[in-house]
Amino acid sequence: MEFFRIKHDIPFMRHALVFNVISVITFIIAVGSLATKGLNFGVDFTGGTVMEVHYAQAPDVNRIRDTMGKIGFPDASVQNFGTSLDVLIRLPVKPGLTSAKLSEIVRDELRKEDATAEVRRVEFVGPQVGKELVENGGLALLFVSIGIVAYLAMRFEWKFGLAAIIANLHDVVIILGFFSVFQWEFSLTVLAAVLAILGYSVNESVVVFDRIRENFRKMRSASVTTVIDNAITRTISRTIITHGCTQLMVTSMLVFGGETLHYFALALTIGICFGIYSSVLVASPIVMWLGVSRKDLVKPEKKNEIGAAI
Repeated sequence: MEFFRIKHDIPFMRHALVFNVISVITFIIAVGSLATKGLNFGVDFTGGTVMEVHYAQAPDVNRIRDTMGKIGFPDASVQNFGTSLDVLIRLPVKPGLTSAKLSEIVRDELRKEDATAEVRRVEFVGPQVGKELVENGGLALLFVSIGIVAYLAMRFEWKFGLAAIIANLHDVVIILGFFSVFQWEFSLTVLAAVLAILGYSVNESVVVFDRIRENFRKMRSASVTTVIDNAITRTISRTIITHGCTQLMVTSMLVFGGETLHYFALALTIGICFGIYSSVLVASPIVMWLGVSRKDLVKPEKKNEIGAAI
């Protein structure tokens, strides 16, 4: 299905160098921020206290956040849990304050605002658990990357696999860079979004690569640049439909999902935008610069004894 058809190919590769310079600059800024400021890890990674509080009437979540800020926890995560009457509060580790003492302080402050506040559960997530989560997340990212390269190398050619992983890791670093620069909370849900984008972005790259391979078979007299420009132009309509529909869903989570889904949806939004950008203006130029040619993808025709192609 197509919303429109472009009659003339758009010369994307003509401006490939400019866009890749922009990508390199953005990548360096992201890496620099990650190296100097790091990520603002949530309780899932750093350790802390998780409290479940029940109310007789639906509480004002924003008011509870203000209360947490007054007692020294401005970065506390407060969200509805299960029903509108239950609230889940995540508090980071505070030196010199035990989990039991912290829960008492929070309970007393909440009851000053609403006497019906009832603490039903208090759990402590230790730093060792957070360390394991970081290591497992890194291993998951590594194995996904290796799988992507192996798959594309078998389906297309090693140049495509290398280009795809560079482009997709570019997306991952950019997402992490945003969270580092603005110090947004990085939690397990955000990590899930990053891994989802890694797979989502490679899907777009595969679509473009598949059209490039098809063009090499059909456009036998065309240059590599023309083949790639045509492939990208012919997939634009599909890209708009696919990513547009996905972004509609993500936007609904961003607007109506509340704090629970806010950073998850925000990471997906950044990933979708840069996923399109990297597939068109990062992965494709890298394939071109690596010297992909028709003989890499199209097997030469066999000839019979009299020289006719068979």
